[in-house]
Formats: sequence, C-alpha cells, structure tokens
Amino acid sequence: MSTGRAHRREVVAGAPCLLDLALLYPDPKDAGWLVPVPPQQAMAGLLRATYEEVTAGHRRMGAALGALSRYAEADPRFQVGSDVVRVVEGKGRIQEAVYEATAASTDEILTIQPGGIRSEEDLRKAVLIMGDLRERRVRMRTLYTHVARHGQGLYEYLDRFGDVVEARTLDEVPERLMAFDRTVAYIPANADRTLALEVRHPALILYLVTVFDRLWRLAAPVSDQLPRTGADGITHRGRSIAALLAEGHTDAVIAERLGMNVRTCRAHIARLAETLGASSRAQLGVRIAQAGLVGLVSGPDRESPTDR
Repeated sequence: MSTGRAHRREVVAGAPCLLDLALLYPDPKDAGWLVPVPPQQAMAGLLRATYEEVTAGHRRMGAALGALSRYAEADPRFQVGSDVVRVVEGKGRIQEAVYEATAASTDEILTIQPGGIRSEEDLRKAVLIMGDLRERRVRMRTLYTHVARHGQGLYEYLDRFGDVVEARTLDEVPERLMAFDRTVAYIPANADRTLALEVRHPALILYLVTVFDRLWRLAAPVSDQLPRTGADGITHRGRSIAALLAEGHTDAVIAERLGMNVRTCRAHIARLAETLGASSRAQLGVRIAQAGLVGLVSGPDRESPTDR
C-alpha cells in the first residue's frame, strides 16, 4: 500500500477482510488494483449496520405498542380486568401499580426512560426505591438518551447505587417501559401517559424484553465517553440531528426524540449549518448528504459540556 493501492490478488490472499468491510474499492484506472475508501465514507459504511439495527429496534417497539393497543380494543382477552393485559387509568394509579410491582420484584427490573435530564425530584424518589432493592438484592438496568448525561444528579445517583443499577444511553430510545422479573411490564397507552397497559402475556413480555436487550447491547455505558468532535468538526449530537434532519423530521420532533427542548435543538442545527457551510435549510440537507451523514450516528462516548 506504499504506492497508495494494492493488487486485488494480494488482498484476496492475504487480507480479504478489507474487502468484506468495504475498506477498498477497484481503481477506476485499473480494475486489477484496489484503492482505499475515504475515511469518512468507510466510517459511514461500518456504522450503518449498527444504526439500522437501532432503528429497527425502535420500529419493532413502536409496532408492539400499536399492536397491544389494537388488541386491547378488539380482543376480549385483552380487555380491562383481563389477566393478560389490564388498562390502568390515571397517573396516580399507574404509579401505585408500578410501586407494587417494584416491591414484589425478586430478580431484575428493566426500564427505558425517554426524555432528557432526570429531575432532582425523580432522583430523590429513586433513592428510596434503590435502598429497598439493595436490601433485597434486586438489580436494575436503565436506558436513557445521551442528553441525560448532562445532569450531574445522574452521576451522583449511579455513584451511590452502582451495585444496584446499571445505566446506558442511546441517541434515541423508544417510549417508556418498565418490566419486572420478566413477568409483568408497563407501557404507556396514550400520548400524555394517563393510561398504561399492564402486560402479563408471556409472549408479549418476551418480545418487550428481547427488544430491550438488543438496544442494551448497542447502548453506551454512562461510564464511557462520547466523542466530542469528529475529524469533520461535527459533534456527536450534530451527527444525530443530521440523521434525523435527513429523514425529514421537524425541529419539534427531533427535539422530542433526542430528549432536548426545541430551542436547544435549533441552536445545534444552526451550529451544524455553520460547520457545513449551509446558508439555508434546503442547502443544509444537501450538505448533510454530501458529508455522508445521512442515516449515520457515531459510536459511544461522552460529549463535551459545550456541546449541550
């Protein structure tokens, strides 16, 4: 490769993985030789499979929630009072049902917490629960959005209860989920979360837990760092926003999915446009595609505090 290219026969014989990973492509001037793929393009290709798996997980979770809602309306076995799926109405009653399930748990609790930074009130409530779980040796795994990393309270909470709870983050997570001992789960049944479905059907529980476990493997431990800025000058958060912009989402939808407010989201979009040299929203879309950011979210690491 000292000449900037390698002969196809040598690569096939000695390093076929370079072809499998699409890190080399035929030289336009001589198909018998291979030249390296530009680093940005190679990174996009290598990370695309991970991004697509995360996206597919989100879609499966959304499909499951939609299917459960339809079953609750159409199938007598899934009506209120059923032993399979029960509709819980009112935030107070939902909270009470979750507390009862927490108190009855004996093994592991799985939770997905969408939104941004956890409030101090939420963390104070969690402290009481964690103390009880520690005594009963019950473990908890929680998925947050990357934005949750910006709350100092989360790190203090994890430092205190690291023997009980483990947390990881993704750019996006599906709707809220709480699953207890792989026997009962609670998911929202409407947009304002005043209705919830209490799910006890073994097949549905297995489905929800499987989706959680797959997202968990793709998520970054909170103890890991997110890359501050890539070689192209674009932050991790900027890449996440670019991917969603390329899908045609509005600022409000992007902000909700990434767990930030709209004002912060627009500030990130303005910074992204400046970095890519785009003077309009339409031009920004073109620049995102040219930079290879379509459908691409970079890997784990913590962002710089200035990237909030």
